Amino acid sequence: MKKTVLTFGLISGAVSSLLMMLLMIFLVDKIGFDKAIIVGYTSIVVSLLLVPFGIRSYRENVGGGSITFGRAFAVGILITLISCICYVVVWLIAYYNFMPDFVERYASYMVEKQRTSGASQQMIEATVQEMKSMKAMLDNPLINAALTFTEPFPVGLLVTLISAAILRKKSGPSTVEASA
Repeated sequence: MKKTVLTFGLISGAVSSLLMMLLMIFLVDKIGFDKAIIVGYTSIVVSLLLVPFGIRSYRENVGGGSITFGRAFAVGILITLISCICYVVVWLIAYYNFMPDFVERYASYMVEKQRTSGASQQMIEATVQEMKSMKAMLDNPLINAALTFTEPFPVGLLVTLISAAILRKKSGPSTVEASA
């Protein structure tokens, strides 16, 4: 299981990290935050498509063509965890080394978006305070890592559950089927 999980987890982590994190460093100013969110979650979904392929690979190469839901879930969630860890590590490196002004730029975007939509000054001030709070949280590496982990993990959990349910396969024909 270790080889399958590491292989598919690291490939998934590389896809999510490279597509989202590294490209976003260079593209976020050009495409804007609204589109950046779409690109980001699309890259997460694309990277987590390796989960069903990893489960299937394990089923065919290690399980002899069969796998239980529990084993499929274990393989899938481990692939997801490795992918998420890669995502978090690359984000922390990018945030602290290449994008130290990320929150300020995002805050400016959010305030401007509210102004153009006609929000009240009270709502704008609330957004400013929310962005200050966000900056304080992201400046703490542990909180930053935990928050970042919560972006891809729910998607990976869902993909894992669906994949484990679809790809589970019992070994051989049952005795009822064999006698029919």
